[in-house]
Amino acid sequence: MDLLAGYDPVQLGIALFAALGSAFIRGLTGFGMAILLVPILALALTPVDAVLLANFLSIFIGLSEIVRLVRGAERSAWIISAIVLATAPFGFLALAWTSPDVARFVIAMIAFSAFLAVLLPRRPAAQPGAVTTGGVGILSGLMTGYAGMPGPPVVPYYVGRDLPRETAKASMMLIFTFAPFAGLITGGTLGVLDWGLSLLAACLFPAVLLGNWLGNHASGRVSDPTWRSIVGIVLASAAVAAFVRLV
Repeated sequence: MDLLAGYDPVQLGIALFAALGSAFIRGLTGFGMAILLVPILALALTPVDAVLLANFLSIFIGLSEIVRLVRGAERSAWIISAIVLATAPFGFLALAWTSPDVARFVIAMIAFSAFLAVLLPRRPAAQPGAVTTGGVGILSGLMTGYAGMPGPPVVPYYVGRDLPRETAKASMMLIFTFAPFAGLITGGTLGVLDWGLSLLAACLFPAVLLGNWLGNHASGRVSDPTWRSIVGIVLASAAVAAFVRLV
């Protein structure tokens, strides 16, 4: 437990609350863990530590259900995941060179942009062209590195189309499982990765598993229109929470 000595009870309490709540939203909507987790963790940790801790937790929960995700995801999820892994280091470099106040402002704007994007009109279920898919991958990679949030471009890409809910959820979750690896590798390369965060993530993981299970259970009880409305509410709440931190 020596590795946790650097975190006071308030920080640990905020992290536990954020892990449980964000994992519930992940299970319910298929996304939202990083979008909600990073701004809340940034209340108690530095932006870099908040992003890296979210990366650990996203990998842990994604790998715990990887078989289901691989089986249900759209082919585009693999393409976007590969692009994210290639471009995320550039976003993390920008985070490492940015002051905490500027980083928190950018993270808030990223959360707000996701809310605006999901309000756009629904599109056909057919997979968009290579340019659109590639652009989503690049933006998602940069946001993964900078804010630990691959979701803002990815969520509208899937939720904004007439895809079956489970296909959209599995596709998003698969991307969110692979994306954090880039952040951890880059953080280790730059020497800013505190391995104590991995122990903290392991301690928080039972709360993540519980929250994710509860969210999945709740997801099966809501209609598709209700699910899409919840997606919008989650994104709006994340944006509000991030801007409150700036004030």
